[in-house]
Amino acid sequence: MSRRNLFSTAAAAIAVSPFAARPARAAIAEGPFEITRTEAEWRAMLAPDEYAVLREAATERAYTSPLNDESRAGLYHCRGCDLPLYSSETKFDSGTGWPSFYEALPDVIGTMEDRSVLLMVRTECHCARCGSHLGHIFEDGPEPTGLRHCINGLALRFRPS
Repeated sequence: MSRRNLFSTAAAAIAVSPFAARPARAAIAEGPFEITRTEAEWRAMLAPDEYAVLREAATERAYTSPLNDESRAGLYHCRGCDLPLYSSETKFDSGTGWPSFYEALPDVIGTMEDRSVLLMVRTECHCARCGSHLGHIFEDGPEPTGLRHCINGLALRFRPS
């Protein structure tokens, strides 16, 4: 079993567990960011599941985002501030159940260490403009970067070109 398949199987098992509805309790990036809002402003503009992902670092269940199957040309924007983050040209089917990209647009993603999962160190990624949690970056992606940006569909808005 490949590392990606092992991770996908474990993630799917967690997603159907009773713990899936709880936020991941991962750290949220601290600014300063160009765009800031109060908690009340974030809650007013986001649906509860979007707020959980973007502001509390929760993870949506695998295979639930319509963006996972999106194949049109266009850009994926941050749901929190509308900053373009990913081009459809770098999107690929990772088989993990989340929209995946091998590269972000230049200077739009921030990263930090995430130790919220027992015995695992991951690279959390967030919007560089508003600090919203997007997902994680793994080193098992395709060429040319070898990276897999595994992004919550709830964190993105797709704009076709």
